[in-house]
Amino acid sequence: MQQILVTGGAGFIGSNFVHHLVRHTDASVTVLDKMTYAASREALDGLPSDRVSLVVGDIADPAVVDPLVAEHDAVVHYAAESHNDNSLADPSPFIRTNLIGTFTLLEAARRHDVRFHHVSTDEVYGDLELDDPAKFTPSTPYNPSSPYSASKAGSDHLVRAWVRSFGVRATISNCSNNYGPWQHVEKFIPRQITNLLAGGRVKLYGAGANVRDWIHTEDHSSAVLAILERGAIGETYLIGADGEKSNLEVVRMLLGLLGHAEDDFDQVTDRAGHDLRYAIDASKLRDELGWRPQYGDFAAGLSATVDWYRANEAWWRPKKGATEAAYAAKGQ
Repeated sequence: MQQILVTGGAGFIGSNFVHHLVRHTDASVTVLDKMTYAASREALDGLPSDRVSLVVGDIADPAVVDPLVAEHDAVVHYAAESHNDNSLADPSPFIRTNLIGTFTLLEAARRHDVRFHHVSTDEVYGDLELDDPAKFTPSTPYNPSSPYSASKAGSDHLVRAWVRSFGVRATISNCSNNYGPWQHVEKFIPRQITNLLAGGRVKLYGAGANVRDWIHTEDHSSAVLAILERGAIGETYLIGADGEKSNLEVVRMLLGLLGHAEDDFDQVTDRAGHDLRYAIDASKLRDELGWRPQYGDFAAGLSATVDWYRANEAWWRPKKGATEAAYAAKGQ
């Protein structure tokens, strides 16, 4: 696979994967990105121009997608509308991008017999009880809670149907919550970090009991590359790093890293339909493909992420005002 097309490659998780590809393979990479508010050209700065190119376009547009897919050996599909709060306010972009966009890419992969990897989320499985020892596995029934997770569940089902019905050479990964460099300030961890760096206060949904299974985006990237190179066609792999933390625990860790008291936060109106707990069983990925996370220590990864946002204020500061105004309008 010497020519790889990465959709959404100027976004948070996709851009980190592009950097990972450049560091760990000899492949040439084309990024296809619509360049919405969540994308960033700066996230691709410093990459070699003879190996990485950017095409601005919509994955739901066959006239853009088809000729690009035809020129590549593989498609790694990161592009998605992904913010739960935004999906509650207006589901329509999530349907267009996550469902129609995935369909458009699958049809092109089918026509040109191109290897396809679909990047999805653990949110398709719904949530687990806080006191339940169970974790999500590839056989967990789907039970999405929001327009975002429902659209991603639908896109997963499209991929499976195109494998079975048309022989598309595809795999799927469902990953837990990512953190790391280049994540938009609307997301939970960077929002709290930048609130504190800007002299504001941390905002916590409800009591903060909701649990997420955190993984550094670099570990997500290495797992996707392992699946792309060694994964069995038609299989689903769950990606996680055993990073379960409640939102309250994460907030207190961030407050400590930035020199604040552990109760120095504001409780705000909880999100509608807020999932209680996510937890990933990544044993299939570890056992079959030999993958292991680099950032097993969440505290160390979180500290490195704080350092990144501290050093890159010029990138996030222009986005901050509008983001906080949108949250304030919702009482959050």
